[in-house]
Amino acid sequence: MAIIAGISDASTSIAQSQVLLAPLGQVWFDLSPDTLNLAQAVIQRHIHPALWDPALQTVLTWPVWAVFAPLGLLFLWLGASRRRQRAQFA
Repeated sequence: MAIIAGISDASTSIAQSQVLLAPLGQVWFDLSPDTLNLAQAVIQRHIHPALWDPALQTVLTWPVWAVFAPLGLLFLWLGASRRRQRAQFA
């Protein structure tokens, strides 16, 4: 997801001749506004209102690649450490 978002931002930036980074909240709203509203309602009502504002609202202003790149790296690291553990016990 981070790679696709990075390529999309790069191609848009080149086409517009200026740096344009798509914020996660805008992309989510463009793709599925109902689920964004549902996520907000669930978090504010059932978890804690302070988690949505300011924490998640801040994350929603970040570029898509900046949100998904650390998650992707975390999953790569977890997958690599599981492979190392299996190799040690084999």
